[in-house]
Amino acid sequence: MQASDLTDHISRRFNKDLEDLRNMVLSMGGVVETQLSRAIAAIVSGDSELGLKVANDDYKVNKLEVAIDEECNRLLATRSPAAGDLRLIVAIIKTITDLERIGDEAEKIGFLASKLAAMDRPSDSYRELKNLGTHVSHMLRDAMNAFARLDVADATDVVLEDERVDDEYELIQRQCITFMMEDPRSIKRVMNVTWAARSLERIGDHAKNICEYVIYMVEGKDVRHTVLGDDETPED
Repeated sequence: MQASDLTDHISRRFNKDLEDLRNMVLSMGGVVETQLSRAIAAIVSGDSELGLKVANDDYKVNKLEVAIDEECNRLLATRSPAAGDLRLIVAIIKTITDLERIGDEAEKIGFLASKLAAMDRPSDSYRELKNLGTHVSHMLRDAMNAFARLDVADATDVVLEDERVDDEYELIQRQCITFMMEDPRSIKRVMNVTWAARSLERIGDHAKNICEYVIYMVEGKDVRHTVLGDDETPED
């Protein structure tokens, strides 16, 4: 085999390794999306068994994070990637950290769902949590789609969407404070609702982070702590 053929072979092999790595991340994203969906369903339906299953299945997300991290380290050690390839691997390492944390938040929601299932349920079946959960689930789905397609426009949309999630979370917080003031007997249940909402809000933050990594992969720009728009300016 000539030197040029060997170089081409190594290049093709490295490209396949990178593509396999991206597919591993997408698989991890799929598992996390399922965990989140089930956690939200457990709260809305009052299904204690489903909530505990979500919590107990968190190990699946952790195993995927470890496997992907090990593969990233192997490629860094053996391939010495540069430029765009290096940005891809660095972004993947950060992305799986956020996905693992989303899994942790889904685990918390699962435990909270099991607790709420044993308490008196409101007539609206936690409508506000369902709406916030649906919004955050869409953010996560769109974030993974942006990652799959390396789509900066879609990634930017998700980053901007996080403000709406923050607004919804603050509204739930205010409502919960009102409920506890009006009926002190509801404090324990309402606190669980507050913690679940907080976990959902954090999941939105992690989805936003993933999209910021997508922009970094494609454009080589770190847009964290900036306001995305026509002109990027530092956040206050």
